[in-house]
Amino acid sequence: MTGREDTSRAVLTAAVAAAGLSAAGAEPIRFGENDLWRLPGGLVARIARAGQATAAAKEVAVARWLEDNGVDAVRLAPGVDQPVSVDGRAVTFWLELPPHEAGTVADVAVALRQVHKLAPPTGFQLPRLDPFVRLAQRIDGATTGTDDDRAWLNRQLASLRDRFTTLPEGLPHGVVHGDAWRGNIARTRDGRVILLDLERCALGPPEWDLVSTAVSRVTTGWLSEADWAAYCDAYGQDVTRWAGFETLRDIRELRMTLMACQLAAENPRYSAQAAHRVACLRGLHGARPWAGWTAVP
Repeated sequence: MTGREDTSRAVLTAAVAAAGLSAAGAEPIRFGENDLWRLPGGLVARIARAGQATAAAKEVAVARWLEDNGVDAVRLAPGVDQPVSVDGRAVTFWLELPPHEAGTVADVAVALRQVHKLAPPTGFQLPRLDPFVRLAQRIDGATTGTDDDRAWLNRQLASLRDRFTTLPEGLPHGVVHGDAWRGNIARTRDGRVILLDLERCALGPPEWDLVSTAVSRVTTGWLSEADWAAYCDAYGQDVTRWAGFETLRDIRELRMTLMACQLAAENPRYSAQAAHRVACLRGLHGARPWAGWTAVP
């Protein structure tokens, strides 16, 4: 096992014991922004990074609220008092999904329409959307980049903070998922579309969710014209025509770039991708869409 897996398993063992569950035969699923473990009995444990207790508690509350409102989303393990905190890391427990595949971009749009039409919850308070959370720390931790790159990224972050405060009027503000893309939508064999990863739910402009897919078309070129048209048709709006689109696009691009920088600091295999993304943002590779962006975990 790797050092990270050893540490994660120790946290898992303590959290499972506190929750009254069993870790016998627990298997790692993925180590990314969160650590995911498969537990016996059709459960999944999700271990957040240190300092994410508030986000984990919100995610638990959002999951219950979505279930109460009939929205197909990932479901909590029943009868478990959660989140559980171990060594400053929040652990939550979920029902494992049935056999599924990643949803289509049209599925993403359909799921977002469900969420965006809901009135904000009254039983708990959602935070205001903060699209800049942890970005300054990621710039500071971008150890594979140059000092000049980090200085430019800090200037870009400051500029985007200012631009975000003056967004033009758009759709009425309400509940946003916060990280809506194909990887956070599951389509089951019986055609259900299930929304995943609720930790970034907040109150804010719905366009923030829509731009997440738009950058796959306009920034990276990953999305075909036909799929983009299907997405817009399924939601009922083309966010690229909104006057505030470029601001939210630029923020999304910065977030994607800094995620690669964070991963590069942990694993040198991502260093070239992180450097390429920074160079694109700095205008060194011409106009969008930019070739060479590859997915990182």
